[in-house]
Amino acid sequence: MKNEIQKFDLVILGRGAAAFSAAIKASEMSDGGMTIAMVGTGPLGGTCVNVGCVPSKYLLEASHAVFNPSHPRMLGIFETSVKHDFSEVMNGLRSYVAHARDAKYAQVIESYSNVKLFNGLGKFVDRKTVMIVGQDGKESATVLGSNILIATGSSPTAPPIEGLSDAGFLTSDTIWNLEDLPGSFAIIGGGAIGLEIGQALLHFGSKVTIIEALDSLLPQTEPEIGYALRAGLEKEGMKFYLRARVSRVSKSANGKSIHIITHNGEEIVEADELIVATGRKANTEFLNLAAAGVDTDPRGLVLTANTMKTSAPGIYSAGDCVSKKLFLETLAAREGVVAVSNMFGEDMKIDYDSATWAVFTNPQVAGVGMTENEFSKKNGSCSCRVFSLENLTKASIIGETEGIIKITVDPKDNRIVGMHIMAPNATDIITEGAYAVKNRYTIDDVIATSHIFPSFSEGIKLASQSFIRDMSKMACCVE
Repeated sequence: MKNEIQKFDLVILGRGAAAFSAAIKASEMSDGGMTIAMVGTGPLGGTCVNVGCVPSKYLLEASHAVFNPSHPRMLGIFETSVKHDFSEVMNGLRSYVAHARDAKYAQVIESYSNVKLFNGLGKFVDRKTVMIVGQDGKESATVLGSNILIATGSSPTAPPIEGLSDAGFLTSDTIWNLEDLPGSFAIIGGGAIGLEIGQALLHFGSKVTIIEALDSLLPQTEPEIGYALRAGLEKEGMKFYLRARVSRVSKSANGKSIHIITHNGEEIVEADELIVATGRKANTEFLNLAAAGVDTDPRGLVLTANTMKTSAPGIYSAGDCVSKKLFLETLAAREGVVAVSNMFGEDMKIDYDSATWAVFTNPQVAGVGMTENEFSKKNGSCSCRVFSLENLTKASIIGETEGIIKITVDPKDNRIVGMHIMAPNATDIITEGAYAVKNRYTIDDVIATSHIFPSFSEGIKLASQSFIRDMSKMACCVE
């Protein structure tokens, strides 16, 4: 017997950050009166809480607690070895993820009686109708939505490397199942995921080698920061092969043999375990988007306007399945709000220019707005300054002076158009840069604003002052 079509005001395909943000916003806009269907598979909460931000930051913090006492930076503080059990750390990580998923997603959605969860994959029949397919491959339900939000997220992808599948590898989705710590790791990919997981494993005691196709780390940030971060990680013992291509992978007596092509010719990296962190792909293949008239880019990412509207009337998209530059949990949540607001009568646009991003290595890296190169390409010229944490009192006090703050301004009016930071708590202070970019603040606006001394946030004020004076020859707190 064919399933009866169930009608909803809003059908959301996905169950991650964008989906939850959209469902809650729609419920608030209608005082709980809007009927909402949420369709998806896998654990509630999507990538961030289950296999992304939450477990990776948990692992990093645990690894720093092991590493930092044995590497003191202040005189009179002696090296101390910290006893730890990696297996128990991983148990703690998984336990916390389960708690966060329950507290922040499962319990939250249970409190919205107007939201109905459907377990299965959504597939468009037409622009308003979605068939839900269960794990057995059979239709379990069919829903019709006056409006539809595509928020299906993304999944790790692996390049077509000879022998990779046969040799076996971990991804940012599967590494959280580790019980014991291998002695060595090779990581293909020098982006945020590879560097964060790599430093965590390094701090626990593994040998870590990063293999990256580009000639620098973190291309989304300023080159000075990429170089400085690499130097710091190399000092900790991480090894890098940049401008390297993996030609094949094979099993070896002790683990994996990764054959790479560099400027020196072919080299072989031996490792107990291999992690592939080369990127993610949009979860859009199953959706049958053509039936709904939804356009995608060549990577399968959904094309949207800045209202999050797709090419099909009544269909919007948000999160990691959208074609854009940055893929972030916080950005996905904002996109969900923007999409729903526009569906139901408000006029709202997503602001990508002031979206912040971060890498939680130590030191952390964070950025907002354009780099010097990006602004120069678009406008012909720019003005920028690089401020070293060597000239920041707070950094000198705690011995964390390897960092950089770089600010890019429009030379026509000194308006701040980009800020990139490498510092121990860059993720906390980059929001000041976001305010500056979003509200079109100038360096004079920052200089005229009081900052705490001594603090890392003071570095932003000093970086702004470096446009008008030599900061290596300036006394503390000079205006």
